[in-house]
Parts: sequence; C-alpha cells; structure tokens
Amino acid sequence: MVKSRLPRKKRSWLIITLIVLIIAAVIYFVTRPRPQEPVLPTVEVTAVDTTTVNIYGEYVGRIRAQQFVEVHARVEGYLERMLFKEGSHIEKGQTLFVIDPRVYQARVNRARAQLNKAKAQAQKADRDLKRIRPLYEQNAASQLDLDNAIAASESANAEVTVAEADLTQAELILSYTHVVSPISGYISERVADIGTLVGPSGGKSLLATVVKSDTVRIDFSMTALDYLRSKDRNVSLGGDELSNKQASHVTITLADGSEYPFKGLVDFADPQVDPKTGTFSVRAEMPNPGHRLLPGEFTKVKVLLDLRTNAVEIPTKAVVIEKGGAYVYVVLPDNAVEKRFIETGPEVDNKVIVERGLNRGERIVTEGYHKLKHGMKVKPVSRIDNEVTSDSSQD
Repeated sequence: MVKSRLPRKKRSWLIITLIVLIIAAVIYFVTRPRPQEPVLPTVEVTAVDTTTVNIYGEYVGRIRAQQFVEVHARVEGYLERMLFKEGSHIEKGQTLFVIDPRVYQARVNRARAQLNKAKAQAQKADRDLKRIRPLYEQNAASQLDLDNAIAASESANAEVTVAEADLTQAELILSYTHVVSPISGYISERVADIGTLVGPSGGKSLLATVVKSDTVRIDFSMTALDYLRSKDRNVSLGGDELSNKQASHVTITLADGSEYPFKGLVDFADPQVDPKTGTFSVRAEMPNPGHRLLPGEFTKVKVLLDLRTNAVEIPTKAVVIEKGGAYVYVVLPDNAVEKRFIETGPEVDNKVIVERGLNRGERIVTEGYHKLKHGMKVKPVSRIDNEVTSDSSQD
C-alpha cells in the first residue's frame, strides 16, 4: 500500500505560514499595550506642629498726658508779670505769674496790727487777773471782781487766737499773688495777657496749662465680646492680680506708619460695660522719653490678649471654608487623603489656630487640594527651604 505524501510545494507553504504566525505572535507579545499604572496627583504637604502663639487685638486709641493741670488765678487782681517761656519745661513750685499784691499786702499788715493789739490787750488782762487773785484770797476783792478778771483774760487770749488766724489767712491769700506750677512739665502759651484783670470772680481764671508727658496714657475701648473670648486668657488685662499670668503689653503705630519702639503695660480695665456702646474702657501706660507722643493724638493700638501654649497652628491657605464648616485634607500613612472637618480659632500672621480636629505629627495638604476627593491616593511632597522634595518617609 502506497502512503500519500503532501506535495513538497504545499509543505513549504505550511512551514512558511507557521513561521509567520510565530513571528506575529512574538511581535504581538512584545508590542502589545501593557496596563498603565494610575498617575497619582502630586500635592504639597506639611507636618502639623505645636507652638506658642501670641494673640493680639487692634483698636483705635487716644494719647493723653499722665498729668494735665490747669493753672488758675486764685485771687483777683491785675496780671503784672510772666516769669516763664511759653512751651518750655518748668519745675514744680516755679513761679509763673505775679498778680498785683498791694491790696493783699495791706490786708496782711492790717491783720498783723490787729494781732499785736490783741496781744497787748491779752497781756493787760493777764496782769489784772494776777493782781485780783491775791486780793480775793485776802478778802480784799469780791468773787465778782475775780470772775470779771478771769473772763476778761480768757476773752483777750481768744482774740489773740482769732487775730493769728486772720493773719495766717491774709498771708496765704497774699501768697496766691505769686502763681506757681503745681507739677513739673511743659507749659502752654499764656491765656491772659499782662495787665489783664484776672481772678476767680471778676476776671479770667485760667492762665495756662502744664502737661507732664514723660509717661503717657493710652485710652482705648474693647468690646465685651473680646473680653468674653479672652476670659480664660493667660495674660493679665489690668487689675488682675493672678501671679501666674503674664502682664498684657501694648504697642502703638505712629502717624508715619512706623512702630513706636517702647511698649506699654495695661494697668486699668473698666469693671463695667458701657450699655450705650457695648464696650469698656482700657488704659495703658507707656514711656515717652523723647516726647514723640503728643497728648491728644489718635493712634492704632495693638494689645496682647492671649498667650497660647502648645497650640496647633497651620497655614491659612490649607483650610477650605464651605457651608458645612472648615476642613482640611489629611494625608494618611498609606498616602490616602481624608477630608477632615476642624474647629478653627484666631488667625495670626497668615496662620490659623486649630482648636479641634488635628494632632501634632499629622500631615495636611497645603497645595493642590482642589483636585482631591476623600479617599484618593496622592503623591505627597514637602517644601523645605523653597525646594520641593518627595515625602517618602511614609510611602
């Protein structure tokens, strides 16, 4: 029996076809599209840390002198002399004005003469009493004579006391003709000219004002809400005697926008709120050695309201505000993000204090959160010294 064999030509075609199929399979496996790994969004992250934060409030304040005294004429008369240079510094007790003293000097002379007369009469009455008393003991004078002598002596001595008081009063009034400064400080221009009739009744009373401004006071008003928010503060806002609290200090801004180099301390806070304005008055004292601060001018006051220790502080740009509240994206250890709602506190220098919702050491997204959704995987990077580096510490 003869076996059938494929023709040589047909067999060659089968081999060629098989080779082509093998080559095609190899090319397919080599060039086939491989499944692509998902591209993770790159986000900038920062680690949450705790720090000590000073919380300030800003208010409008008014500067006033530590002492502002009006110099008045206490007696009536014509103004004779002015013994100071307007605008200059004067000392306590320095004579500023002289009022015509002649009338008051005459009253002193009269009172002194009355005193001398009363003393002479008292001496005579005492001598009469000394003569009557031995005579009465020898029954040479009656009881009535003795009583009259005693009464006359006591009356004369009382007249001396009255005359001495009149003289003292007259000398005191005479001293008022020399108007002296009650404090040391800078004096204003005179209010009354030389030759003007001055005095508490018929003429001008106010002569000048003296301002002591080596130390000034800053008056400003705080809202009751500010006080309530800082009720548990760690600083003393005037009158608080708790020793474990830091004294509240203030800084002010000058008219040219620069900050005054000295700081003041709050030494008074009104214990009640003004029902008309809903505010209460606060006062701070501040040194003014160069007299750069002028009483009466307004300034911007920055007041230390609270001192937070171990406060969680994050960049304000990391916080997203929406109708439901504020939230941030937290990067978990597996680089998945969690949308976490937080309770925010005061903002300080482009940073916000987080009251609740974050812990120290957690990572939050600061850039690129607009493309995120809860549960997404991300590629976190950290910015250090203005250079972006891959955050692979927890990859």
